Amino acid sequence: MKDVVKVEIPGKEVYLVGTAHVSEKSVDLVEKTIRDVNPDTVAVELCKQRHESLFQEKKWDETEIDEVIKTGRAHLFLTQLMLANFQKRIGDKVNVKPGSEMKKAVEIARENKIRVELIDRDVKTTLKRAFSLMTLGEKAKMASSFIEGMIGGEEVDEELIESLKKKDVLTEMLNELGREIPSIKKVLVDERDEYIACRIRELKGNNIVAVVGAGHVEGIVKSLKSKGKNFRDKIKELEGVREKKSLSKYVPWLLPLAVVGLLFAGFLTHDAEYTLDLIVKWFIIQGTMAALGAMLALAHPVTIMATFIAAPFALLHPLIAVGWISALVEMKMRKPQVKDFRGLTQLKGISDYWRNRVTRIFLVMILANLGGTLSTLVVIPYLAAKL
Repeated sequence: MKDVVKVEIPGKEVYLVGTAHVSEKSVDLVEKTIRDVNPDTVAVELCKQRHESLFQEKKWDETEIDEVIKTGRAHLFLTQLMLANFQKRIGDKVNVKPGSEMKKAVEIARENKIRVELIDRDVKTTLKRAFSLMTLGEKAKMASSFIEGMIGGEEVDEELIESLKKKDVLTEMLNELGREIPSIKKVLVDERDEYIACRIRELKGNNIVAVVGAGHVEGIVKSLKSKGKNFRDKIKELEGVREKKSLSKYVPWLLPLAVVGLLFAGFLTHDAEYTLDLIVKWFIIQGTMAALGAMLALAHPVTIMATFIAAPFALLHPLIAVGWISALVEMKMRKPQVKDFRGLTQLKGISDYWRNRVTRIFLVMILANLGGTLSTLVVIPYLAAKL
């Protein structure tokens, strides 16, 4: 069968069905393959979260938003949101909901009482591993791409649609990101191929139909045929989040020490009045720049004031980010409505991200943090120059 690759590994015959997430032909191919092969197991390139979004149309609620804020995962949330909205825009153009072939595979399997397995790595783990490898410059580049995507993103024209009908949309997007930031290509693409192959190896059953994005087939076949370390150990390794060895993790602790040290030095070299003047100026600079970040996100006036007051104190406590405080206050002042949660899958341009109360909370968080960080870079040389 075209677009179906059969791979034999010890004790198993695996039929890899390469699909495009926005192609009706892929849906038909999946159905035909499963009915023809009648496998013991149907495996789909989904993680638990993506499975829920397909079958339960999982909606975010206030509890989850609150948890994202407190754990500082706004960048992961917004990245996933952009990926989901891009896929939806493509799907709307071709009248095929992204992931329809995966949904069809699960439905047919359940209809015929065939075991279903989810074999993709959790998308949050993939993004966390990717972010952990990025340099500061690469993160800035990604932020630029993120802003570009919010402003309008890639034009969904006929040429792009025809291209994506033949490919896995998510994989193609990740491939593009890998080309922009080569150091994380291995995490975004190669690791997922290897992870899926390892998951296939551990599945029960002699005949397995695995429905995966077309962009994954070559890498999965290569991994299935290779002899490496124990696949269970490999899965465990690929599910962990790497701790990047860098002095940057000590920066949040060094910055408050630097500020306090400079203020103390001011007290030793001058007098109490001079030191108090330095403290006031530090407070104003730190608070103003963080508050400007909140203003850029069109935060509520109370949020802006809270950001101004909280920024200097947040700097002194490395485990607290001013953006977290700003986001929680914004959430209280402008409580997201049902339409805002429903609108998370209908974001097309930059104005939608600012208009939606949920995404605006995260923009407040990110921009207030950015303002706070920049203010620290200004404050330290300013205080040093005043000594």
